[in-house]
Amino acid sequence: MRRAWVRELLGWVTALGASLVIAAQVAASARSELLFRDGDSLIVAMFARSALSGEHLDWAMSSVLFLPESAVFAALSSITHADLNALLAVNAVVNLLAIYGAARLAAGARRAGASPVAWSLVALAVFGALACTETSPSRDALELASLQLTTTYYSSTVVAVLVVIGLLRRWLDGPGSWSLAVISPVAVVATLSNPLFAAWATVPLTLLLAIGAARPGMRRRMLLAIGILVASTVVGFLARIPFAAWIANTGAGYAQPERWRESIAYYGELLAERLTTPLGVLGALLVLALVALAVVRTVRATSAGERLVAAAGWMLPVIVAVGAIALGTHAARYLEPVVFAPLLALVAAPRTVRMPQPVGLIAIALVVIAGVSSVPRLSAAAHAPDADLRCVTDWVNASGRTGGGQFWTVRLPKAHVGDPSQLVQVDHRLNGYAWLVNRTDFDHGSVSFLVEDSQTVQWELPASAVPEQIVQCGRYSILDYGADSLPVGPAHS
Repeated sequence: MRRAWVRELLGWVTALGASLVIAAQVAASARSELLFRDGDSLIVAMFARSALSGEHLDWAMSSVLFLPESAVFAALSSITHADLNALLAVNAVVNLLAIYGAARLAAGARRAGASPVAWSLVALAVFGALACTETSPSRDALELASLQLTTTYYSSTVVAVLVVIGLLRRWLDGPGSWSLAVISPVAVVATLSNPLFAAWATVPLTLLLAIGAARPGMRRRMLLAIGILVASTVVGFLARIPFAAWIANTGAGYAQPERWRESIAYYGELLAERLTTPLGVLGALLVLALVALAVVRTVRATSAGERLVAAAGWMLPVIVAVGAIALGTHAARYLEPVVFAPLLALVAAPRTVRMPQPVGLIAIALVVIAGVSSVPRLSAAAHAPDADLRCVTDWVNASGRTGGGQFWTVRLPKAHVGDPSQLVQVDHRLNGYAWLVNRTDFDHGSVSFLVEDSQTVQWELPASAVPEQIVQCGRYSILDYGADSLPVGPAHS
């Protein structure tokens, strides 16, 4: 028992070292734009800051509420009191550690002839390798593994799917019912926060369990698991009702089945673009190898739990990809199961691979040393100087006035200024843009300056609106109207 405890602890320490290496490598690439500066990527940080400040919360969210992500970020903020970019970097490491923990759960309980800790570490390393092949600054690229390092792009949903699969394995492999009981709160919270959980987990896993119910002696267990998973998902949807005022878009409009041909073309173009670089080809081959391994492990499975995990490794990507096209979707992030589910092939049958103990300890030591050595690199990426941003935030903080800006322009300065409500999110006609923002900002009613950059749509303002001065801040410009105030129109999402 003592050796098992030590082995688990060493697994987490090694996973921490590996997570630091992965996070530092991704942050040092052009992908840092997505980690630290993307307009969407900042929603969790902004919401957590708003919640911790004690101000009135009247947020306009998307169909995703980001509740687990915000709770983690708020906890990190309370513990470390670090600056925003440092918190985003730490959160990236935590999200990778969560992948290890979920993989360890899916690998099953300790047993003779198995090395679940080692294979869970291999799964994390492979996932990290995939993330490191992704170097585009675009949120729309088919580079899905590195999205797990952000606080926004469904990181908690990814972990919840893997955790539910791991809990189902424990239920099918073991005599106890604790794992089945834990599935319910995980599924409820995951669905409450992000309806995609139903598409990524509930639908495909229900299908897998229903197929497994045809096997002799497994019907009761499989049907009970289906009942709990489906019922918990329904409860999660019902739990969203009290948050209806916060949900500016239910997501129903994203489903456009009549556009399935356009969806094929869209995802096909993203795949073709991904395959234009050697790293992209390497990443694609790695995913295909994992899917093939998952199929082999499914055929050779010796237990119901092993079979479920292995089958999920290839069926989830297939079902989700087909479903995304059938619904006519146009967002790469919806296909994230294509890169994280195949990891299950590595932990479905974590059979022991013998190696001399000193070799294993040396490998652990090297990973930990590499992780520690990566901290300065990760910190440097998080604190890369941005004189243009500093110019804007300093000017806004010193002005003491309220200004405005369009979504893709104003999000980053808004996240970094002393008082985020000083920057009101507006559209090009100066109407309030209530999207991923606290609607209390619109109580100001007017703004006296506008922030713009290359992403700003041409303003449509009254002819009398002429700025007194234009403050140049590199890629940003501040149109200062001085004592004159520009009224902010009615808000919309």
